[in-house]
Amino acid sequence: QVQLVESGGGLVQAGDSLRLSCTASIDRFSRYAVAWFRQVPGRERSFLAGINGGAVTTKYEESVKGRFTISRDNAKTTVNLEMNSLKPEDTAVYYCAAKVGVVAVTSDRYDNWGQGTQVSVSS
Repeated sequence: QVQLVESGGGLVQAGDSLRLSCTASIDRFSRYAVAWFRQVPGRERSFLAGINGGAVTTKYEESVKGRFTISRDNAKTTVNLEMNSLKPEDTAVYYCAAKVGVVAVTSDRYDNWGQGTQVSVSS
């Protein structure tokens, strides 16, 4: 019953911005916490940002705090990740994930994943 689709990735220059979107086909979307993760080859998929169902509570990984902003529109069943001041080390495949309940920061807590969208940042 769950489908997540990421969009908005692309190739940008360092210092540029991108907005990623995650569109969800989920019944009672507001029950779900949604998070963004990213992964590069040979590395662990790592947590970036999460938002609870009511969009009141957010969590950010320290390396993106102040640069990335997560938001959601439950009426549209979408979650966005606004990424500013992008750096080459931000290059990765970005995934959104959803789970019932509260935000978790480890990937194994999520059973619902999108297919990912590539973000490439050149220097």
